[in-house]
Amino acid sequence: MSKEMLNALDTLEAEKGVSKSVVIEALEAALISAYKRNYGQSQNVEVDFDENEGDIHVFAVKEVTDEVMDSQLEISLKDATAINTAYEVGDKIRFEVTPKDFGRIAAQTAKQVILQRVREAERSIIYDEFSAYENDIMQGVVERQDRRYIYVNLGKIEAVLSKQDQMPNEHYQAHDRIKVYVTRVENTSKGPQVFVSRTHPDLLRRLFEQEVPEIYDGTVEILSVAREAGDRAKIAVRAVDSDIDPVGTCVGPKGQRVQALVNELNGENMDIVEWNEDPAIYIANALNPSEVSDVIFDMENPKVCTVVVPDSQLSLAIGKRGQNARLAAKLTAYKIDIKSESDMEEFYAQLDEDEDVSEAEELEETEETLPDNDSDVSEEIVSNEADDSETES
Repeated sequence: MSKEMLNALDTLEAEKGVSKSVVIEALEAALISAYKRNYGQSQNVEVDFDENEGDIHVFAVKEVTDEVMDSQLEISLKDATAINTAYEVGDKIRFEVTPKDFGRIAAQTAKQVILQRVREAERSIIYDEFSAYENDIMQGVVERQDRRYIYVNLGKIEAVLSKQDQMPNEHYQAHDRIKVYVTRVENTSKGPQVFVSRTHPDLLRRLFEQEVPEIYDGTVEILSVAREAGDRAKIAVRAVDSDIDPVGTCVGPKGQRVQALVNELNGENMDIVEWNEDPAIYIANALNPSEVSDVIFDMENPKVCTVVVPDSQLSLAIGKRGQNARLAAKLTAYKIDIKSESDMEEFYAQLDEDEDVSEAEELEETEETLPDNDSDVSEEIVSNEADDSETES
């Protein structure tokens, strides 16, 4: 049994990476509990495991005292000096109390401890491995599903894909191979739990990195992603080198690169727009494919703007159910109000009328408050004539 235990510890350390000393320490603690439980002992005991021979010994530890209050925990100085004259009060003496049948209990306990350590080691290894994939992309195989999750096999662990992380235009079947984005990895009491997503905006970033070498090496950067998963997405890109066309690089020859991503995401349309440090140009690019005549920013709130488009482009700029405008607002982080040119002309015309009416009203109010000069002069003449007649008389 002792050799078997040593071999098991060596195998555990070699294959699972669990230190032998850690297992022995846990084993000794478990054997102490097993001894007290099986033999009804409450004394202070220690267990020694011989790493060379694999033998196990149990020792009762007693403290040397002048007066013994508890014989299971204490030994008198007289009895201690009878064993060895060097003992003094306060010393600890170990007495071997290993039961004859303790080997059977030790074997069962060792098996439990080793299995527990194996499980813990495997969980730790899996957690460390998959936590490194957090915020990254992985390929898995759909295994099964229930009312809450779709379970995706990532190799050593089964990840969960929740309802909100599933693409509305996709139907997942067992054995389907899909690429997923690892949103988080949790180390729970039942082991590591991996959460994945097909709808996360950063899934597009990772897919572009895989498909476009210039993005992977940093020549072209993705600065913003706005996505309505399964339907449409907008990606803002810029090139570090001014000689490189960032949009053309991402689209690829004959659109092959972006088409590969569209196929991976089951037909999700993508607009790749060029980022610009000028907000007006950036917003105009974000509203692609519509044309933009002007971008007017709110002086009181610089993150709010009105975009003017030709009348024929209004529905295109807004998009189906407002999707184009909504994605452009997410992409640029601006609140965008879209108006046609004719609406703006009417708005400005009405504004001019309101200003004219306001000026006329102000003029009327001014005239009403001014004094009647002719009346005042007449009254003054009459008053002067009356004064002159009184002086003559």
